Amino acid sequence: MSRSTLRLTVAQALVRFLAVQYTERDGVRHRLIAGTWGIFGHGNVAGLGQALLEAGEETMPFHQGRNEQAMVHAAVGYARQLDRLSAQAVTTSIGPGATNLVTGAALATINRIPVLLLPGDYFATRAADPLLQQLEHPVEADVSVNDTLRPVSRYFDRIHRPEALIPSALNAMRVLADPVDTGAVTLALPQDVQAEAYDWPEEFFAERIWHVRRPAPEQAELAAAVEAVRGSRRPLIVAGGGVHHSEAEQALKAFVDATGIPVASTQAGKGSLRHDHPADVGGIGHTGTAVADDLARTADLVIGVGTRYSDFTTASGTLFQEPGVRFVNLNVAAFDAHKLSARTLVADARAGLEALTEALCGHRVDEAYEAEYRAGKERWEQIVDSVYRADDEHAVPTQTQVLGALDAVVGDDDVVINAAGSLPGDLHKLWRARSPRQYHLEYGYSCMGYEIPAGIGVQQAAPGTPVWSLVGDGTYLMMPTEIVTAVQEGLPVNLVLIQNHGYASIGGLSESVGAERFGTAYRYRVWGSPRTKSGGGSFTGDPLPVDLAANAASLGMDVLRAKTVGELRHALATARASDRPTCVYVETDPTPSSPGAEAWWDVPVAEVASREAATSARATYEQQVADRRRHL
Repeated sequence: MSRSTLRLTVAQALVRFLAVQYTERDGVRHRLIAGTWGIFGHGNVAGLGQALLEAGEETMPFHQGRNEQAMVHAAVGYARQLDRLSAQAVTTSIGPGATNLVTGAALATINRIPVLLLPGDYFATRAADPLLQQLEHPVEADVSVNDTLRPVSRYFDRIHRPEALIPSALNAMRVLADPVDTGAVTLALPQDVQAEAYDWPEEFFAERIWHVRRPAPEQAELAAAVEAVRGSRRPLIVAGGGVHHSEAEQALKAFVDATGIPVASTQAGKGSLRHDHPADVGGIGHTGTAVADDLARTADLVIGVGTRYSDFTTASGTLFQEPGVRFVNLNVAAFDAHKLSARTLVADARAGLEALTEALCGHRVDEAYEAEYRAGKERWEQIVDSVYRADDEHAVPTQTQVLGALDAVVGDDDVVINAAGSLPGDLHKLWRARSPRQYHLEYGYSCMGYEIPAGIGVQQAAPGTPVWSLVGDGTYLMMPTEIVTAVQEGLPVNLVLIQNHGYASIGGLSESVGAERFGTAYRYRVWGSPRTKSGGGSFTGDPLPVDLAANAASLGMDVLRAKTVGELRHALATARASDRPTCVYVETDPTPSSPGAEAWWDVPVAEVASREAATSARATYEQQVADRRRHL
């Protein structure tokens, strides 16, 4: 019996296949690959480039990028906004275009966000060998630069023959749609194979739906978790990004309303409860609030929901100090559920919380415990009010006053994006998240340059949503290129650009570990001997005369310069009302204004040194590290 076939190139077949893949969860369908980002070169222009042109925008929307890493960031922002139910692809040529994907791929995989990477590769036939930009390995001839993507991909394959695309493409979709396995998926495409024709079975192009599971907890695990909760006096929930990914916010609220257990949040989990819920005690860990960290130190049971327990969350193993503290981890991934020797509840976050709520019917924490954490929350809110407040309209704003001014402007559905520098700490401690998607912090990889392209991805996923990309000058200089894309696509991303003359966050860290802010300021070099330029030199001169606002304007953004608190408030309101990409540029008062760290973070200090700053920092380090414990 003969089968019906279509004769297409490998690239044409791949595009057609991707256009008919869908996810489904709770009866709602989403297109799995909703568009493709690309920069073309000899490794993909005649293959995927031609295929995308032939398919047309209705079949596969195409987005033109300026930097390959940034294209992955945009795709990650898009997928995160849509709870990982829809993703985008990124195609590049071979060589530097492909290796530029590595940082973005690492970010996606660490944060468990789906993105499909389609880099070009060498000739499978070796007809042209070596070709332009091909890596030659003296003993492993099948190695290419795309192999750098292996350790940062959840699935990797190189398509040496047309028919190999069929099982590989199906596996790629399986991984992208799986909440446990998802991350970056790489299909390396030799450029001659991309253009090669093959008779494809029509079934390959049939519409396919990938069901996104909500696994329920196993009864024995559920019973053990319930026993642990009932036996605890001071339980604390740590809400991670899995709460958002599974759309479990309402289930978490119902669980908390029923039990009175307080909720602290990781960077990825902030917004799991609305900020004004009486049980929301804010961020936890090194950048957490005083009330959350105090509760963590005395908790006898920690209930992790969708968290992977990074060192910032656990304060490098020093935060949970109650001698008998135990852990219950609700996570769809067994790998994360087993951390900290926890009792595991391997299940979807929403399904697990619903099961816990039902099984714990009638159970509630002691009234005195509720009164304690509510009082702590009120004290912290007063601190937030004080650092947000700016009474002098003519004063230069501090960084926390910038956040206060933004807080007064945003609506409940605005999205605030950040990833690196000193802002993540301030935001985690101070930001009052009003909706599940408002707080968009990439802190799994904390990648400078993420914010602007991610803002584009969020706008693509949620048209009409006001988006704010917050960056310091160090982050801006890493990757401002996608401003051009925002202008080209007519996406009104709002950029809040804070000029602080260097790597402010690392400068503070450097000082605390005895490195004396070395190499962290954007200043002229001062030489020991001006004539010979010898003596080493140091970056202690005047600030560099870099006009970042002018740079943003040159890339097509509307720019509003704000020198005072009053001008800042006006500029933010103007930006939010605009339908064009707009930059609010503000130079802040460098005086530290944020509350200090409420918990430790382990950054090892030199064990021996000749400088006093380092020896003093080492003594402090040894005191702190003594509090670390392994939870066994």
